[in-house]
Amino acid sequence: MRKKSRVAAYAVCVRDGQLLLARWINDGLPEWTLPGGGMEHGEDPHDTVLREVTEETGYRVEVTGVLGVRSGRFTTRHRFGRTVDRHHVGLMYEARVTGGELRFEVGGSTDMAAWHDLDAVPALKRTPMVDFGLSLWRERPAAGRPGD
Repeated sequence: MRKKSRVAAYAVCVRDGQLLLARWINDGLPEWTLPGGGMEHGEDPHDTVLREVTEETGYRVEVTGVLGVRSGRFTTRHRFGRTVDRHHVGLMYEARVTGGELRFEVGGSTDMAAWHDLDAVPALKRTPMVDFGLSLWRERPAAGRPGD
């Protein structure tokens, strides 16, 4: 079985009771997610989150803290019926907007970005990353993992 790892960095940006999200297009099905994405080879994760937030939302951000790490492992079917054992590691940062203007990504993995009231987030079609990031943001667990 082929093994594939991916390291990514994501931002939890909360301002005035609203959460900044990007709409990810997954096989044609849109879901809201935290702005962020995969590290390029040799890139520092801190630089990854700064780059990804700007690419997906138009905003420049400042990292104000490290919230934790999300690790997940799953298998998928690849071309020609091969099974791939995937391991994703996501570093979760707290960030605040310091500049730029809200805009949509063109030609990327997301098609829009928006602020959402925290109370409205549970009703959104969203990735599990959103709930994980908000749990870290609310709980501030010392070990970087939300409570069970």
